[in-house]
Amino acid sequence: MAPPSVEARNLTKSFGSVHALSDVSVNFRPGRLHALLGENGAGKSTLVKCLMGYYQADSGEVVVNGSPHQMRSPQISQALHMGMVYQHFTAVDRMTVAENLVLGRADLPFVIDWSSEINSLRSFMAGMPFQIDPQRRVSSLAAGEKQKLEIIKQLYLGRTFIVLDEPTSVLTPAEADQVLSEVRRLVDEGSLTVAMITHKFREVTNFAQDVTVMRAGKVVASTEVNSDSEARLTKLMFGENSTFMTLAKRSDPPIGSPNALMMTNIHALGDRGDEAVAGATLSVKPHEVLGIAGVSGNGQKQLVEVFAGQRELAEGEITVDSEVYRRTRKEMQKKGIFLLTEEPLQNVCVRSMSVADNLAFRVFDLTPFARFGLINRKMLEKLANELIAKYRVKTPSADAPIGNLSGGNVQRVVLARELSHNVQVLVLQNPCFGLDSHSAADIRSKIIDVRNSGAAVLLFSEDLDEVLELSDRIAVMSEGKIVYEVDAKNADRYEIGRHMAHSTH
Repeated sequence: MAPPSVEARNLTKSFGSVHALSDVSVNFRPGRLHALLGENGAGKSTLVKCLMGYYQADSGEVVVNGSPHQMRSPQISQALHMGMVYQHFTAVDRMTVAENLVLGRADLPFVIDWSSEINSLRSFMAGMPFQIDPQRRVSSLAAGEKQKLEIIKQLYLGRTFIVLDEPTSVLTPAEADQVLSEVRRLVDEGSLTVAMITHKFREVTNFAQDVTVMRAGKVVASTEVNSDSEARLTKLMFGENSTFMTLAKRSDPPIGSPNALMMTNIHALGDRGDEAVAGATLSVKPHEVLGIAGVSGNGQKQLVEVFAGQRELAEGEITVDSEVYRRTRKEMQKKGIFLLTEEPLQNVCVRSMSVADNLAFRVFDLTPFARFGLINRKMLEKLANELIAKYRVKTPSADAPIGNLSGGNVQRVVLARELSHNVQVLVLQNPCFGLDSHSAADIRSKIIDVRNSGAAVLLFSEDLDEVLELSDRIAVMSEGKIVYEVDAKNADRYEIGRHMAHSTH
């Protein structure tokens, strides 16, 4: 089946007083890979959700093969052979590849002949750029294989227009190149049209043919990729007068300084009782960033939760300044320990409380914010407004519930809270997740400032570019252990990726 032409015409979408899309028109030409670029809040996700029927536009229409449609539900887009691959995997881990694919069909028989279905799937796979054994359990697949499965599922269901939402965010460099190369091959063969949301200029210049840049809910440019440079795309995203934060110059660490943080032979169980952290050992000195690279699901989240006191330590020892660290709030205050865990809205925020209250969690009971057991609201409000301005948090007011903010702005609130003190040890997990390039550059500069002030920084990130940019040393975490370590100045991204890919997750 030939891929369709899909066009958004004059789409407008508001959420209350926020205009997410303002008269947006984009033409996705058939048989092309079309990238969507824009900073947080630019409208990219709203646009594709209106295309797919997950949101209903207030006005405008979606034109498929010349016929206008009102996308009132996902079922309408699916009937038009349109599908979406989400940033986070949707396949059920405990089921096989075949079960995930077959059970996604709308035409299931009352009794499924699994032998026949598996044979049919093998024949289907033979014509695909990705081959995955239909009888393998999804839990046994590596991250790259899971991403391929998500794409295969859309092809199996007959989708010829596919939206890819940040498709390489959890892949190694080699996996990312392979997946996008094979997607581009399908496009070049004329069997697929792809709209790809990405924040990586390299993916646009290497794999896309067309690019649309959005800013503040509007289209500022649509063009062929070969007529654009990375510098021009940057200006289109952020404006002609935009300036990027540059990383602060790194100060040299004192020679022979003792470790500020040590984790020795750490073991911890996962949510299902399996061993998620299996003997991880690492150390970080003052004035140093140790970057931990790794594919998602290799124990990083659980190790951070152990350090935060959110998960039991089954075995091993953590020391801060050569003293055993027992993971209490009092110790964190005394030793200047701060952290950002994954999914902050779920872990380290209260979504129903205000931005100001969430910013106050570290200090609400300390002088001058509290006296004689009474909280000084004026002082907390003053602090909140200062941090909101300094960290460029987009919020209607300090009193707005933090749960109403975008993911990127929640990230900014937590970073503002954690970085605005006398930081001695800083543990971060994916600190720039969901942030655009401009915002990420700002946050990364602040992390280096904290490092230069003398803090020991332990950075867990699934963005290898971020690890390479920020780290003094780099380690790889795989299957719950530290399996590789290298000085950043000697690091090779593909060698790091090779160790990341050894994961069985």
